[in-house]
Amino acid sequence: MDVGFLKPLFDRPGPWAGVYMDTSRSTEDAPRRRRLRERFVADQLTGQGADRATCDAVVERLAGEQGARASAGRALFAAGGEVVLDLPLATSPIDVVTSWSMLPRVAPLAAFRGEWPACLVAFVDQAGADLELRDDTGARPAGRAGGRRAHGRGHRSVPADRYEWHYRNRVGNTWEQTADRVADELVRQWTETDADLLILAGDPRERRAVRDRLPEPLRAKTEETRHGSRAAGCSGQLNAEIDHARAEYARAHLETVLDLFRAGRGRPGGPALGGHDGTRPPSSGAAEGVPAVVEAMRRHQAATLLLGHAGGDMRHEVWIGPDADQVAVQRSQARAMGVRTPEPARADDALMRSATVADTEVLVVPEGLQGPAGGLGAVLRWHA
Repeated sequence: MDVGFLKPLFDRPGPWAGVYMDTSRSTEDAPRRRRLRERFVADQLTGQGADRATCDAVVERLAGEQGARASAGRALFAAGGEVVLDLPLATSPIDVVTSWSMLPRVAPLAAFRGEWPACLVAFVDQAGADLELRDDTGARPAGRAGGRRAHGRGHRSVPADRYEWHYRNRVGNTWEQTADRVADELVRQWTETDADLLILAGDPRERRAVRDRLPEPLRAKTEETRHGSRAAGCSGQLNAEIDHARAEYARAHLETVLDLFRAGRGRPGGPALGGHDGTRPPSSGAAEGVPAVVEAMRRHQAATLLLGHAGGDMRHEVWIGPDADQVAVQRSQARAMGVRTPEPARADDALMRSATVADTEVLVVPEGLQGPAGGLGAVLRWHA
């Protein structure tokens, strides 16, 4: 998961109020039930020490929510009397969960938001293609690639035996030029967006012609669908195919990262080869456990931060300063970094802050898959 959307949370100091809640049944909630939920959230935050202005901002946002929300849940983060981020969730939280802490309680987002890679969708026909970008925020137009339509022969009749070959050749040449333009535009859009996957929808002949013109690195990230056309727009079947392609991409990507983690860690189930004393960088391609991962994140070594569903490492207390790189296992280490008043924080939230600021990928390891033993690990960009 790309956690860049969390950056607004780390542009200002805490403490922070956090709320996770189910919205899948919001249309069925009576006004009285919603008011009780708002009062519960306010009472919880007040009991945890939140200031009145921030509590009021959260309750006001909840009271103003629309009756119907497309998402299964939502997460709100507020500080200084302002709701800074209000995010849809792919998975419904079981209960309303509130928090008041120096760092926003962001670690659960990795599981609740899910791993939905952004994709660029092209609806292709002989006249060109309409482009659409799908990411965590939904779907939105991304432009179009146009070609020159082949002109028909109008109402004048011509002898087929004399002109048919010339007409068909002209139509074929026009489509070849259009396919070139579509492929060029897809390459341009790919470099300008954060898409991980390209999906071609439309007639098999046209979409294959476009795919054949793509450079090999992009072609390897391209999928074709059986449904969908430029004229008809998105159908339920096409949406299901796109969702399946995104889920398969996410699954394959997680497996690749976990293979790198296990290979870098060494023997299965064993510790990473270095960094457990918290004073030196890991000497292998992976870090595992709080000291090693903290050190890797502080040094910007980590390419991917791995979070397990369970494990004591995520709840481990670390010490932080105002900067994302100021995180340490011991208070004395934080002071040695120049932090005058270190604050305690959960390891998973502190490392999520570091990952966000450093543009480090974050992945959740589902139950049943072998990941970091204590719930925290990292695949490294480089190692000593």
